Amino acid sequence: MSDHLRIHTSEDETETEETSESQTGCPECGGNVTTTSDHETVCEDCGLVVDEDNIDRGPEWRAFDSAEKDKKSRVGAPTTNMMHDKGLSTNIDWRDQDAYGNSLSSNQRQKMQRLRKWNERFRTRDSKERNLKQALGEIDRMASALGLPENVRETASVIYRRALDENLLPGRSIEGVSTSAVYAAARQAGVPRSLDEIADVSRVEKDEIARTYRYVVRELGLEVAPADPESYVPRFASSLGLSDEAENRARQLLKNAKEQGVHSGKSPVGLAAAAVYAAALLTNEKTTQAAVSEVADISEVTIRNRYHELLEAEQGLPMA
Repeated sequence: MSDHLRIHTSEDETETEETSESQTGCPECGGNVTTTSDHETVCEDCGLVVDEDNIDRGPEWRAFDSAEKDKKSRVGAPTTNMMHDKGLSTNIDWRDQDAYGNSLSSNQRQKMQRLRKWNERFRTRDSKERNLKQALGEIDRMASALGLPENVRETASVIYRRALDENLLPGRSIEGVSTSAVYAAARQAGVPRSLDEIADVSRVEKDEIARTYRYVVRELGLEVAPADPESYVPRFASSLGLSDEAENRARQLLKNAKEQGVHSGKSPVGLAAAAVYAAALLTNEKTTQAAVSEVADISEVTIRNRYHELLEAEQGLPMA
């Protein structure tokens, strides 16, 4: 009985294999099949149409050069880490207007309001997504206030996502971790901002930012090099309206200070501010310690102290 069943099972498997093999060729004559430009599968030998109305995955428009192709291409925005859902969900505009800019009727406005409400509920389905949405909004707000480029915002968003995935948030505020991510991302990108500047746009205190930043960098193993004073010079010089000559002179002062070892243990912001002030005086451009202090968000006393140290290093004098 078992042998009889075994024989039938093997015969069924053989028939199945033969059927699958025959499907690769023409079901009528067994000839080769090919797909035509009309998206029909046709037998080359007997002309039988095996399949038709295949899906055409190409565009429905024609383009004759690359410029026209780019102009006619209709695709969505690229995915981004700056949105909690990476930009894959639907976003309903807050303006009550149709595609032609016409105002909606009262019934349509009420309907769109209900749709917005349910859309927001579907976009943030759990506490983790709500956390991420709030944090990424904070990152975008602070980066805009600090004038940071888009690549820094993207990096900060990735850092926060990693912190959330590795469960670093318990015991720490969302604002504190998101501020630390912005600070770390700016330093990694070579456009650093001082802790005072970060604290001015953040919702948490400076001490908490510094403490959370050290924790996040340590736990995530981020490679953040010490801030280079020269990276602050272009922003300070631009805000003060100084010339390229003064900016280059400030860079040279800082290079000399590094060679003399003056920069060791000093605040890079203070050194950069003092270098900009000294360069302005050396190139006969008008500026004051108060103006530099306001731009760099550092005290005038620090600028005066670092100013003398930079000039002594420039002249090759021994430090007092």
